[in-house]
Amino acid sequence: MLLVEQNARLALEAAQRAYVMDSGLITLAGDAKEMLNDPKVRAAYLGEAAA
Repeated sequence: MLLVEQNARLALEAAQRAYVMDSGLITLAGDAKEMLNDPKVRAAYLGEAAA
């Protein structure tokens, strides 16, 4: 199943694998739970300060 969702937190919680795209290019791919805890992903897509 392909899920295209603007709510990054919802998408990462629902998925097993995730692909992060920027300007049409895949910039990050991997386990969704790991991405949810990645400081760069959190800062860029969840609006949180990177730890």
